[in-house]
Amino acid sequence: MKPIVAIVGRPNVGKSTLFNRLTKTRDAIVHNMPGVTRDRNYGDVNWYGKSFTVIDTGGFEPVSKDKILSQMREQTQLAIEEAHSIIFLLDGREGLTPADQTVSDILRQTEKPVYYAVNKVDAEKHEELVFDFYRLGADNFHTISAEHNRGVNDLIDEVVHDFQKELEEEDSETVKIAIIGRPNVGKSSLVNKLLGENRLLVSDVPGTTRDAVDTLLEKDDKKYLLIDTAGIRRKSKVSERLEKYTIVKALGSIDRCDVVLLLIDASEGVTEQDVKVAGYAHEKGKGCIVIVNKWDLIEKDNSTIGKYVDQVKEDLKYMSYAPILFISALTGQRVQKILGLIDDVTEQCRMRVKTGELNRVIEEAAKKHHPPSYQGRFVKIYFATQIASSPPTFVLFTNFPKGIHFSYERYLENKVREAFGFEGTPFRLLFKERAGRKQFKRNKPER
Repeated sequence: MKPIVAIVGRPNVGKSTLFNRLTKTRDAIVHNMPGVTRDRNYGDVNWYGKSFTVIDTGGFEPVSKDKILSQMREQTQLAIEEAHSIIFLLDGREGLTPADQTVSDILRQTEKPVYYAVNKVDAEKHEELVFDFYRLGADNFHTISAEHNRGVNDLIDEVVHDFQKELEEEDSETVKIAIIGRPNVGKSSLVNKLLGENRLLVSDVPGTTRDAVDTLLEKDDKKYLLIDTAGIRRKSKVSERLEKYTIVKALGSIDRCDVVLLLIDASEGVTEQDVKVAGYAHEKGKGCIVIVNKWDLIEKDNSTIGKYVDQVKEDLKYMSYAPILFISALTGQRVQKILGLIDDVTEQCRMRVKTGELNRVIEEAAKKHHPPSYQGRFVKIYFATQIASSPPTFVLFTNFPKGIHFSYERYLENKVREAFGFEGTPFRLLFKERAGRKQFKRNKPER
C-alpha cells in the first residue's frame, strides 16, 4: 500500500492548490470561496521515484456549529486517522488564528509525523510572516507558495524522506466506476454504504459534493475505484461559475470511467436531465447500470416494479441494454448486489466475439430479413469482424454502406445481443464499403 499524506488546515488556506501542484492535475477545485472542497479527494504523486497518495481535505473549522462545516471537520479527522503523514497548512497572509491553534492541539495528539507549512509566502521579503506561527510550539516551519511553487520541493523532500516503498504501478485491473445523477439523489450515501464507512460527506443540502471524489474499494481480491461526482443540474439552474465547473468535472468523470451508475430518485422517476446525462454516457461507450434509489419510500404492490421498469426503458429508449436495480442507499436494501452487477457489465464491455460465430449470426439475420435496396440495387453484407472492446466495436463490410438504414442497423444490433448478450454495454456497428469487381478490374495492370 502506498504511503498516504493528508493536507489539513482551515478553509481557504490553499490546500487544493497544493494538492493540484503535487498531483500535476486540476482534480481539486480551486476557488476563493471558503468550503469549496468538502470531501476528501485522493490523488497519486510520483516524487522522484517515490510514490504516495495525497488527500485534499475540507477545511477544518473546529468551533463551527454549521452542519456542513462540522461534517467537514469530521472528514478532516478521518483523513488524519487514515494518513501516514500530515501536512498542516497555514495562511501566512492572515496570520495565526484561534482555529489554527485548535487544529494544532488536535494534531499533537497523534503520533504521526506532522509537517507545518506556512502558505502564500510568495517572495523572500515575506519570510517574516512565519514568526507569528512559532507560538504553536513547533520546531520547524516551511514557508511556501503553492500557487507559485516556491518552497514546495523542500517541503515534499522532507515528507518523503522516510518513505521506503518503491513506486507501485497502477493496477490496470481496477474497475473505475462513475456514480452520476442529479443533486441530492444519494450518490455519496451509496458510496458510503458500499465502503461500509462514512468516507464521503452526506447532507440533505443539494450540491454538497462539488468535486469528483475518487475512493478505492477492495473486495474479494478485486479493486474498484468509486468516483462520486457532483450532481448535474439543468443549465437554467446553474447560476454560479463554480457550479458550471462541477458539471464539467462530472462529465469528465464519465470520460475516464469503465462503468457508469446512473442514480435515479424513485419518487421522481427519470427526469429530462437524467436522459441527457445517460445520453452522454451512451455516446462515450460506457457500460451503464440504472440504479433506482430510495425505493424504500415507494408504496408498492405486485406490479410496481414491472411498471417502473417499463417506464424507465421507455424514458431511456437508447439504453434498453442497461440493467435496472432497485435499492435503498439509506437502509442498504440490495446494495450488496451492485458490485456483482458491475463485474458482469465489465465482463460484457470487454468481451470479444469469435469472427466465425459473429458472421454466422449476421448471415442468419440477413437471410431472415434482407437489407432494403439502395437506389434500386441490392445491399449485401459480405463479412463482419470485431475490431475493439470497451465498447465492443464491429465492422461490417458491404457494397453500399449508405444503404444500411438506421432501422436495419437496430435490427442487426438486436440479433447480435440475442446471440451474445452484451448486457449493460453499448456497442458500435460500423459499415464499410468492400472493393467491388469494377475497382479490381480498374486496378488490374494492363498486359
